[in-house]
Amino acid sequence: MSTDEGARAWLRRHGAEQIAHPGGNLYDHLCRVSERLAALGCGSDVQVAGLTHAVYGTDGFDLALLDRADRAVLRDLVGADAEELVYLYGACDRERSWRKLAQTGQVFDRFVHQVRTPDAAQLRSLVDLSIVNELDVIEQDPAVADRHGPYFRDLFASWAPLASEEVIRDAQRVLRP
Repeated sequence: MSTDEGARAWLRRHGAEQIAHPGGNLYDHLCRVSERLAALGCGSDVQVAGLTHAVYGTDGFDLALLDRADRAVLRDLVGADAEELVYLYGACDRERSWRKLAQTGQVFDRFVHQVRTPDAAQLRSLVDLSIVNELDVIEQDPAVADRHGPYFRDLFASWAPLASEEVIRDAQRVLRP
């Protein structure tokens, strides 16, 4: 069984198909994010992190499928690099991190209340995952684009130096005014 197949089976066993999310359920959202990351040329670690990005809960979706104390479970399932990205994504305090991310390269970890400075590759992966996640939510719930489109256009433009070119082009396409 591939890492992707194992992660999908794990998510189903942990009820992701029963959790409501824009566009249907959490499982469908996670799959769409992973598939979009693949289509945009992101690596396999980023793709599987996209598939499992909400496992610890996020600043925008507080329900966790796995306690952070059990990080080894996810690490064994998806690998150390993907798990670290999932943790970083879940830990990111968006209010304290997103606006200044391109200038500081720092993420405020809402779980342990500390600033983290990911390396350039981790930062790119975090930004790509964050953008793709929001694009999926926007496409599934057009009211989000109506309410937050200008914010995301500005934010993602500020992240352009950090993000993959393909991801930025996709964001520009989706968020076209």
